[in-house]
Amino acid sequence: MSTAATSFPERNAAEVADVVSVPETTAPEVKARRARQRRQMYIAQVASYSLGASVLLLYAYDGAVSMVVPSLFWLSGLLIIGTFTVLSEAGFGDRFDDHYLTVYQISAHMALQLVFLLAVPTIGVTFLAVLFLIFAFGTLRMTSSQAVLTWGLATCGLASVFLGSDLPIGLPVATLLQRTASMLCFVLVIGQCAFLGLFGATLRKVLYRRSIELKAAYQRIEELAELDELTGSYNRRCIMRLLDAEIEKSRQDSTPCAIALFDLDWFKRINDAHGHPVGDEVLRTFAITIFANIRATDSFGRYGGEEFLLLLPDTPGDVARRMLERLRGIVADLDWSAFSPSIRVTISAGVVTLRDNDTADSFLARADSALYSAKAQGRNCIATG
Repeated sequence: MSTAATSFPERNAAEVADVVSVPETTAPEVKARRARQRRQMYIAQVASYSLGASVLLLYAYDGAVSMVVPSLFWLSGLLIIGTFTVLSEAGFGDRFDDHYLTVYQISAHMALQLVFLLAVPTIGVTFLAVLFLIFAFGTLRMTSSQAVLTWGLATCGLASVFLGSDLPIGLPVATLLQRTASMLCFVLVIGQCAFLGLFGATLRKVLYRRSIELKAAYQRIEELAELDELTGSYNRRCIMRLLDAEIEKSRQDSTPCAIALFDLDWFKRINDAHGHPVGDEVLRTFAITIFANIRATDSFGRYGGEEFLLLLPDTPGDVARRMLERLRGIVADLDWSAFSPSIRVTISAGVVTLRDNDTADSFLARADSALYSAKAQGRNCIATG
């Protein structure tokens, strides 16, 4: 016999995703989606009770039970569904993490099965089978504490039936119609088991898809955490980490390593004369230009303000200087008139190579000293240190 239990595997993929996700904020669109999901569930419950009542009609037609039983069973089920529907439409469940009020729904449906088990013990096995399925479906939504609670309630109910009474709980099979009705009970129960399996498969697919999406999201978050928001180059924290790694690698492999500390000449004047939005565009254009003209093995990051740090692994000093002279010439030759006819952008840079006794701080200090020397020489030039 089918009951409200069949409503659980009827959920769509969006609902399944809600099962496995963390509690959501109750934004209007979330509330609307939840209400829609609950309506689908209640419709499935009405269909389930209708199927169950149809099977009971077969027993009643054969005389195994009173004709009142199917009607009462169906109306009682509708009363439970109607109560939770009213609460759902009023938004009562939205204030809880479990907006389905699963424990209360499962408890109400199990209580109904126990009542009819006591009232009509001659077909009690049909209600028992459904009782277990209701609990099984309910545990898909319940937390461990909720499952223990409903298990305890079910145990008390079953104890009152089996230990508190001597009712002859059975399943009538005396006539062909009774055997057909009993068969249909188990056919529907097996069907619910199949739905449970489909629900589990859907849940696994959603979990797998969510894991892929989360990995992609985490990767994007890591990228954003390493990048300077304005220029798209590495931020200071990341470029400093890469500098430490390059120093260690250079010493392990006994290969040269060079760094260059850039500074955009007279950048404050650009901001003062043309405004910070133009200054931001200059920084972005400069960063894009450098990215387009360095090697894949090089690392480029914003050191602070208009200062940038370029890591040149496996690069001796003379090669590093030539690379920086090329970059300086490219930046100086760019047509910056798109931002303002009077803008001219040049760079100064200090280039140094790693020494045996260098730390990251001393390495950078020497690059900064070389950069200061380039500025002292009139800017738009490269100095080594």
